[in-house]
Amino acid sequence: MAHLAGGAERGLRPTCVGARAGAAARAPRGRAAPRLWRHRAGVEQSVAVDLRTAGLALKSNRLMTLDGKPVDNEWRGISGFYRTADDRWIQLHCNYPHHRDGVLARLRCTDDRAAVATAVAARAAADLEDLLVAESLPVAMVRNNEEWAAHPQSAAVAGLPLLDITRIGDAPLEPLRGGDRPLAGIKALDLTRVLAGPVAARTLAEHGATVMTVAGPHLPAIEEQIMDTGHGKLATHIDLRETAGRETLDNLIRNADIFSQAYRPGTLSRRGLSPERVAKLRPGIVYVDLCAWSHAGPWAPRRGFDSLVQSASAIAHEQGNATKPDHLPGQALDYISGYLGAFGAMTALLRRAEHGGSWLVRLSLAQTGRWISSLGRLPGTGALATPAITIDDIPQLMQISDTAWGRLGYMMPVAQLSATPGCWDRPVAPLGSHPPVWPN
Repeated sequence: MAHLAGGAERGLRPTCVGARAGAAARAPRGRAAPRLWRHRAGVEQSVAVDLRTAGLALKSNRLMTLDGKPVDNEWRGISGFYRTADDRWIQLHCNYPHHRDGVLARLRCTDDRAAVATAVAARAAADLEDLLVAESLPVAMVRNNEEWAAHPQSAAVAGLPLLDITRIGDAPLEPLRGGDRPLAGIKALDLTRVLAGPVAARTLAEHGATVMTVAGPHLPAIEEQIMDTGHGKLATHIDLRETAGRETLDNLIRNADIFSQAYRPGTLSRRGLSPERVAKLRPGIVYVDLCAWSHAGPWAPRRGFDSLVQSASAIAHEQGNATKPDHLPGQALDYISGYLGAFGAMTALLRRAEHGGSWLVRLSLAQTGRWISSLGRLPGTGALATPAITIDDIPQLMQISDTAWGRLGYMMPVAQLSATPGCWDRPVAPLGSHPPVWPN
């Protein structure tokens, strides 16, 4: 992780988090798939993860082409860092229109970076954070290491493991039988958005699971993110505001093996989709619960994204320089949390196969960020310890498929398994492309 600390440490610039953290996150997931394969087929296989490729995969959303041209995945409009009246920094996350409109309404300014900068500069950072959070808007004041260490949310996260896997109900053993891939025959429902949750589901599809992404037809979506994370998935629309939609989802759950969601704690429980109810609908389910700030602490209900967790938890302060904070060169919290979520799901499937039961897998961006922050630092010069990489530098890592958007170029799966190499059986498709029915 690139490092910027205060005081005596300011001369240190550590290595980018990409290669080592990315490879470390893939290592347990890479072991989980062979363990499932050994359980299924009784055959051992080897796993290889290239450090450089693992680091690049943390920015795969920026390494895509559409009909031969790079896909734009930059922040939109007024998103970014702003200096406040007390000479602090605050970050706004306004990629979705309703978040942008809410922030502009509270700031009472137009949709223009200069106008937003003027409005932000008139307020203290903590006051503005409190104002926007009260409206459930995505924002974070940039904190340093000492401030974050003293915060109650930091203490809550420090008391949690990187992820936990807990038995939440009784169910018969479900051994894995037949099939030519580790997750063949496994059905996974993906009720997640943005990056971490979709990356977890994409990873399950990579190893043979039938994955169905479920999205509300009324919810905004960023197509570039779907292009990055939708490989191998079916994509359907279900409106959970309607009785018929809830019944349709219940029917899908009854025939699923994995239920993955990444809404704020309590959101789906209020719609009757708590881990306990889902386990009653489908004894033996693996319920993956991924959120921003963890299920513990005062910030558990707070809206969050990768970059906001970086800002609040001192990563952006450490990564920046004397004039401005900055984020890690890839969305490491999102991607690594996604790989860890897939590892947790596969581990829970193996426990179900050997011991029975329904299982809950819980993790968060904040827990992943805390682990990343615990990694060592290396002295160096310049903003990053590794040079910038473009698509032209990695033709051997790229694949191309025909999609509804055009010919999409994207990074191939990173972990190399000797007997069951990862691959995606379906090209990425726009949300709502498939009916809400499991295929035979």
